[in-house]
Amino acid sequence: MRTVVVLCAFCVISWAQESMTPEDIAKLERVSDAILAPNGKTIAYILSVPPIPFVDDDGSAYRHLYVWDQQRGSRPFVTGKQSVSGIEFTANGSSLVFLAKRDGDESTSLYEIPLDGGEAVKLFEHETSISSFHLSPNGDSFAWVALEKGPDRGDLEKKGFKAQVYEEEESFKRLYIWSRGDEKARMIDVEGSVSSVMWRPDGNHLAITVAPSPLIDDDYMFKRLWVIDTSGQVVHKFENPGKLGQYTWNMDGSALAMISAADIHDPKEGVLTIASMADGSLRTLLSDYEGHLADLDWSDPNVILALYDVGTQSTLLSVDPKNGNTKTILGTEGPYFSGFERRGGSVALLGESSKFPTEVFTHELGSKKPPQRVTHHNEFLKDRAFGKQEVVQIKARDGLVFEGILIRPVNEEQGKKYPLIMCVHGGPESHVSNGWLTGYSYPGHMGAARGFAVFYPNYRGSTGRGVAFSKTSQGDPAGKEFDDLVDAVDQLVAMGLVDKDKVGITGGSYGGYATAWATTYYSDRFAAGVMFVGISNKLSKVGTTDIANEEFYVHAMKRVWDNDDTWKFFLERSPVYHAGKSRTPLLIMHGADDPRVHPSQSMEMYRHLKLRGEAPVRLVFYPGEGHGNRRAAARYDYSLRMMRWMEHFLQKGGTEKPPFELSYPNDGTKAEAKVQEAS
Repeated sequence: MRTVVVLCAFCVISWAQESMTPEDIAKLERVSDAILAPNGKTIAYILSVPPIPFVDDDGSAYRHLYVWDQQRGSRPFVTGKQSVSGIEFTANGSSLVFLAKRDGDESTSLYEIPLDGGEAVKLFEHETSISSFHLSPNGDSFAWVALEKGPDRGDLEKKGFKAQVYEEEESFKRLYIWSRGDEKARMIDVEGSVSSVMWRPDGNHLAITVAPSPLIDDDYMFKRLWVIDTSGQVVHKFENPGKLGQYTWNMDGSALAMISAADIHDPKEGVLTIASMADGSLRTLLSDYEGHLADLDWSDPNVILALYDVGTQSTLLSVDPKNGNTKTILGTEGPYFSGFERRGGSVALLGESSKFPTEVFTHELGSKKPPQRVTHHNEFLKDRAFGKQEVVQIKARDGLVFEGILIRPVNEEQGKKYPLIMCVHGGPESHVSNGWLTGYSYPGHMGAARGFAVFYPNYRGSTGRGVAFSKTSQGDPAGKEFDDLVDAVDQLVAMGLVDKDKVGITGGSYGGYATAWATTYYSDRFAAGVMFVGISNKLSKVGTTDIANEEFYVHAMKRVWDNDDTWKFFLERSPVYHAGKSRTPLLIMHGADDPRVHPSQSMEMYRHLKLRGEAPVRLVFYPGEGHGNRRAAARYDYSLRMMRWMEHFLQKGGTEKPPFELSYPNDGTKAEAKVQEAS
């Protein structure tokens, strides 16, 4: 049967209108940073709005400011070709303060906009961009973080003197305080690089996070929480034992609650820790809890609200800071919640499901009613057909049980076997939750719409199951952690859903490492692969990454130069070492400016496979992109290439590479008719 499909300006008119497409993904809007006004009735949030390829100028998504209240719903406050960040309500809730770089600004500046109408007014412009700020309790002063100004090179660059001194030219982030009416901001002298700041409720002290240097490796592994007075005098230096996440004061300023690592080898901050102002001590709560703390706040001086990732779901608990006793506020059923904010008895939550990306929800503490969704972006998704999404438990060959999320093909036929795309998350200190799982590099419902089963494994070493589980892959790169992937495939095949000869794999960063391993060492099990910003050589990775200490402390647990055995170990755990086994067509894609996993990792993989010549291989670089694509055109291009590679080798039986060119729409408005074959 022949079906005519008309593509028109990122919409598809025909039977395919009900299926997720790369064009749908390119226009997805995403909600973040939801905050409550002091009255607990008004919510401000950020809506990320991507430029549409062939319609708008290329670039990253714009971050627009929206406000919601029960009477008027969602209203845009700051939109257009600009981005806002760091939103805060003023103390009386009459206006919002935010960061933005607007027309005429040389750097990101501080703005204020009234809620009752009117234009945003610039409060202060610093000599460099302000990266984060916090408003004092009385609303008169601002503490912020900004890069120190670098040396003035004058006309040297114009004359060709552009030498860069690696890791020595990085500017420190400094702390500043500015009060309304002052002409200048005052720098607070702090030894180290400051990344965030929060006023103590007394208005006379600040909690700040400080790393020894501005290098990302130091920020990851050696960032510590300090309390200082407004002159810069240190009151306490809290020695959190490893990675550090969010922190917040209790109401009377006698303690801070923070999200900390359990120790220096803990892969992910996720343990509830209390810092005492009385004696400077640290105390952990729920250290053996089989979940990872994602967000927290105090509901009164003796109760902490703690949002945990638990497996593929989330749960909101109240925790007694004295003894660690807990009470469940919201269970693991329903939407997946990634963050929250509390004002009085009101809570604003960021929630998502298998049918929609993140939206704002509200909940009243003590209420038996479930949280209510109050924002509704991406309304076109109501017209899309989705495959069934479900949590699956996988039993590994050594008996360990882990979870994954399966999206079944749209219009699945009972008894039919389908090609599979396994999508492996990075980290590995992260996990996939049972929420929205479709993005430019996550095939999700786009793959399900095209006749694929899509599976996301939370293999050993993933977060969401406590510290012990997140450490189960340490010191064993590409060992049992990637055996888990093959065991998952075997179980999906045994379920009768998956064709064992049509299994593809994709992933970014550590997921790219998994893809490289699966298409070399395990090549006989995978028929196609798409590797994104992935690792191919564990030896050269150490010398080219910007997080070499993080790699050692929470992943490798050994140095490559320890002895001959460790050198050999890292070599044998490198996909390039097994390149001769590869018979799997591999598409490699990488940001040309990636500092985390250097583009040379992809170049090595490509060259070793091409020289062997046993399977198709292609390497695509994205200029100007780093560890993941940010710009709309690069994201759209990635989606098209990923899906075409999988369809070509898993569905159409291709043996040679498809053309390197892609067929884009001619422009954003002209309709293009295509004839497709449908069975």
